[in-house]
Amino acid sequence: MNSIRRITIRTHESAIRIIDKTGPLANPADRDHCIQYMVAVPLIFGHLTAADYEDHVAADPRIDALRAKMLCVEDKGFSRDYLDPDKRSIANAITVEFDDGSKLDEVVVEYPIGHRRRRHEGIPLLVEKFKTNLARRFPAKQARAILDLALDGGRLAATPVHTFVDLFVI
Repeated sequence: MNSIRRITIRTHESAIRIIDKTGPLANPADRDHCIQYMVAVPLIFGHLTAADYEDHVAADPRIDALRAKMLCVEDKGFSRDYLDPDKRSIANAITVEFDDGSKLDEVVVEYPIGHRRRRHEGIPLLVEKFKTNLARRFPAKQARAILDLALDGGRLAATPVHTFVDLFVI
């Protein structure tokens, strides 16, 4: 991390207006609305989860040191595509430059994994995340019952809401 000179985040106007933040971040909500934080944490730790927005993670001085090296710039094409109802792209690009003058190839993602155009890729990841979180909270049999019902659209639609909600009571 010390050899990084600059990280350039090419993004759309809405991201710059809403989540381009410098300076101290007071709480998880501040961090969740800071693109620099959302880039720094995975570069340092290799992941970004809900827990990574908590104070104990944010206290790592490497995060703010890396954030300070980031610059967000608007790409007018990304801004147009973000507002285009036929595209609704959420494009971002990142370039990492090093102190020795070298840099990594820019990485561009037009549609992130959660975007509607990537549902076929995103749904299996979402199901795995749901399984993981059910297992953290419920005994195996109960987690399985919740998952089985949630993944059966016809059965779920025919289930009264209170019956489904009751499955979540320990």
